[in-house]
Formats: sequence, C-alpha cells, structure tokens
Amino acid sequence: MASLTKKARSKYWFACFRDLQGKQRRLSTKQTDRKKAMKIAEQYEQITQRKLPVHTVRQTLAELAREAYGETFPSATVRQFIEAWLKSKAPPVVAQATHDFYRKSMTKFLGFLGPAADLDLSAVSRRMITEFRNQVAQKASATTTNHDLKAIKLLFRSAKRDGYIIEDPTEFVESVRKTSEGARRPFTVSEIRSVIQLADKEWRSLVLFGLYTGQRLADLATLRWDNVDLARNEIRIKTRKTGKRLSIPIARPLKTHIESLPAGREGYFHPKAAATVTSQKRSGTLSNQFANLLAQAGLRDKAPHRSQGKGRNAKRSSNGLSFHALRHTAVSLLKDAGIPEAVVMELVGHDSKAMSAHYTHVDTEALAKAVAALPEI
Repeated sequence: MASLTKKARSKYWFACFRDLQGKQRRLSTKQTDRKKAMKIAEQYEQITQRKLPVHTVRQTLAELAREAYGETFPSATVRQFIEAWLKSKAPPVVAQATHDFYRKSMTKFLGFLGPAADLDLSAVSRRMITEFRNQVAQKASATTTNHDLKAIKLLFRSAKRDGYIIEDPTEFVESVRKTSEGARRPFTVSEIRSVIQLADKEWRSLVLFGLYTGQRLADLATLRWDNVDLARNEIRIKTRKTGKRLSIPIARPLKTHIESLPAGREGYFHPKAAATVTSQKRSGTLSNQFANLLAQAGLRDKAPHRSQGKGRNAKRSSNGLSFHALRHTAVSLLKDAGIPEAVVMELVGHDSKAMSAHYTHVDTEALAKAVAALPEI
C-alpha cells in the first residue's frame, strides 16, 4: 500500500510504493500538501502495478497534473487530430500530391475505426493498427498497404512528439512483405516499338516522352510548349508529385519527334490527355487507356468490363507493365549503358531526399551524355 515520507533536506513529500515485481520505489511528488501528495502516490502505485488499462494511464496523469499543478495535457479525438494534422501538412509544406495521399490514407483509417474515431487518440492500440494494416493488405498491393501504414506512423509520431499520447501504437507494427507477383518491370525495346505501332499520334508522343525523359504520365500529359526550349535543347518541368524542378536535355530521337509536330506550337503538347488530367485532377483514366493499349499489343491481359463478382473492396490484380514502367525502362537502359547512378537519378528526378543529399550536383553536360545513350525507337 502506498505511503509517504519526507527527506531531511526536502520540502516535498516522497511517494513510497511497490511496482509489479515487488520492488520498493520512492518518487518525489513535488507536493508540500500531504493530501495531494498521497493521491499522487496512490496513482503511482496503480500505474506501476499495471492496475489501470493502458488507455486510461494518460487520462489519470492528466487529471493529476490538472489537480496538483493546474496544468493540462493536450487531448483530441482521433478524428480531430487527423484533421489538424492534415492541415499542418497542407501545401506548401508538402506537395499537393503528397497531401492527397495523406488524406486518402487517413480516410481509410477513419473508415476502419468507425465509431472509435471519436474516442481519444490514446485509445488507439497496436492491435488496432495491426488489424488496419491487415485489412488494407487484403484489398490492396503490398506497396499501397505499406504507404498507408507509413502515413499512419507519421500521424502517431507527431501525436507522441506533441504530447497527445505516451506510447506510439504504430512503433512495432511492421510493413508487409512484397512479392514478385505483378512486380513492375521495364519494357524491352521491341515491346515499346509494338506499342508505338498500335498507338494514335497522341499516345505515340506520350510514349516517346515517357521513354526519353523518364517522367510520370500526369506530368507529360500536362506538358506545354513553353516548357520546351529547342534552342537550348531542354525541357523544363515541375513535377506534380514532389514539386521538384527539372531541366532535362532533349534526346535526339525525341527532338526529331518534336520538330515533326504541326506548326502553331502553343498550349499543351497532348491536349486530350491534358483535358483528362486537369478535369479529374489525376491520371487514373489515362492509365487505364494505356493498359488497354498494352492489351492490344498482347503485353497484358485486357481488363474486363463486366463485374467479376468480387465487389469494390476486392484486391485488384496487378501487372508488371504500365506507363510508369517507361520510367523504369529509362533508368534500366541508362544503367546498362554505363551511366553513373547519380546522373540517372538526377535525370529522372528521383524522389528520395537521401539520394538528393548524397548526390550533390550533376552538371548539364553529364545529363546530355546520358540521354544520348538512350536507343532510338
């Protein structure tokens, strides 16, 4: 049973109690009032002997702080903290695409929690985080699952840093293992040629830009003529995902393609694709169109138009080839040609901050030599 004692040279009462292993403990209550000190001592004992549920420990400590010291701990429901956190991560703090990704992950998490989303943030347990991860993994790829888990980990790390929780429930929740099934792979040169032969003019142009710049579909769909400087032989682009500004030398085959386009060079390079992306604010429809083009070329199965009876929440099948695979193709071809990794990553605009910090600067001449190493399609 908890008790109090005083030290000769201290004005404060010390709490005496035993922990879960029976070890005698003494902690200062920082109180001169015996009644307040005794209440703190009893709470110390309950906490160390684990007589209180984990989610009520913080509440107990908050009540003690308020009664004894007139101070309060910050508190919020899961829903409230998520909304505040998303506001703190809004552009220009992060890129719009990153913010959209965070909000999508948080929407999934709130949907998983249901009524529990309106409980205090400290009520979320490691078991709940694990169940959320497993539920996402049943419906999505390992990459998507791990991305969602990463966002949730960032959320609770912020909560712990700001004093909303004592323990981070995501700390020991591991990511899921990726399998080789459906893993992305680069195109072969012959596969790209077969796609180009079947593509209309706009898709043919998008494929060439994708191969020779290594950029994402949405960025190329919204590429404008004023982004291209033929006199200086470079394409200037700001990526939608990271906001990174790139100056990409124009490979000779791509320059030949650009010069072959009709006169009146203004507006978007790919008007139909640009209209799709700007109206929907995403490239999903274009990705599906490209998937159909790949199916026509016999490079992937054609997506069924009729329901397969799996429902909206079923895990989608993945395929190794997509428009993004052109990015992998550019990287693969450049590395096969002996181009240093620093140059390759700078050319395609690698997202990793660690990579950017490691490779301090790549000059224009090195980039020009890199694109010259790409084969003519």
